[in-house]
Amino acid sequence: MSPAEPFLRRAGDRGWLIECAGRRPAEVATAIRARSWASGLREIVPAATTVLVVAETLAGMGRLAAELDAVLDEVGGRGDQPAAGRTVVIPVRYEGADLAAVAERVGLTPDEIARRHTGGEHAVGFFGFAPGFAYLDGVPESLRLPRLPSPRPRVAAGVVAIAGNQTVVYPGGTPGGWHQIGVTTARLWDVEAEPPNRLAVGDRVVFEAVAS
Repeated sequence: MSPAEPFLRRAGDRGWLIECAGRRPAEVATAIRARSWASGLREIVPAATTVLVVAETLAGMGRLAAELDAVLDEVGGRGDQPAAGRTVVIPVRYEGADLAAVAERVGLTPDEIARRHTGGEHAVGFFGFAPGFAYLDGVPESLRLPRLPSPRPRVAAGVVAIAGNQTVVYPGGTPGGWHQIGVTTARLWDVEAEPPNRLAVGDRVVFEAVAS
């Protein structure tokens, strides 16, 4: 088996962990959810490089593995394609606490950082770390930086930050070690809403620069 090929691992008695290799986990998860047999699953959880699939019962785990393999064959090597979903526009004031430092490190002006970030093809890859914390793939190569050496102890809601190939919009009240490049008034996590998440895996996100 080539290291570049996806494969399945057992995860407990009712789970399969898909190592996605060249496939986008969000795209794989979306394709699984579209299957009629997915109604018999308890969970479909995409992460950075994997998708966890948990069945309701022990029966038919071999058959489920075959169905998952068929999904992977259909998705194929289209890992550079965004997963299907809605388009959500997020207005951003590009005036984050780290914008000047990021500009110096990547050799661009703050205005050029805003132009390149808004021009990226962003999509929700997965959720983690805290409720409403969406990892958005698609930061342009020219803006990619590692996380800060030391995280801030608390980041306010609406802060837009980047690290690696991803952008996050902080839900508020959490630590954060990403580079803060902007702020949005968009509320992406609301416990009073149904569902509380405005975003879903596979959604396309368009960042739109707005005046301060």
